[in-house]
Amino acid sequence: MEFKDIATVSGKPGLYKILKPSRSGVILESLDDKKGKLVVGAAQRVSLLSEISIYTLTEEGASPLKEVMIKIEKEFKGDTGLEGAEKEEYQAFMKHILPEFDEDRVYASDVKKLISWYHIIRKECPEVLEEKPETASKNSKEEKDEDTDKGEE
Repeated sequence: MEFKDIATVSGKPGLYKILKPSRSGVILESLDDKKGKLVVGAAQRVSLLSEISIYTLTEEGASPLKEVMIKIEKEFKGDTGLEGAEKEEYQAFMKHILPEFDEDRVYASDVKKLISWYHIIRKECPEVLEEKPETASKNSKEEKDEDTDKGEE
């Protein structure tokens, strides 16, 4: 499974795997032990996790959710320690993971939902949280390019 195959439905808890489109919408399967199926029509709002970002104060204005979740996995390996946490603890956690996040537009409830989704993904499809080799090789290529540029100065 890939990040683009996971969705959230407005007004419903949890995450869903996209199975296939139907005439009236899309067929989803819950990412939990029940594996319940659900047909979602055009009237309900379905968001792909690959299209969700977290507001930042950077020039781009947002950081993709996938990158944030990969950072959480690298740092915490599933143990975020935020069960039953206070608002300030969620904000501090977010500041630690993404220092440039926009505190005025990212609420504690958003961070709580992020942590909830992270735990669901880690349990049901942990391969999604692994950094892809092409991302790592792209980063190392950029570093080599930077080193080459420095050598030419």
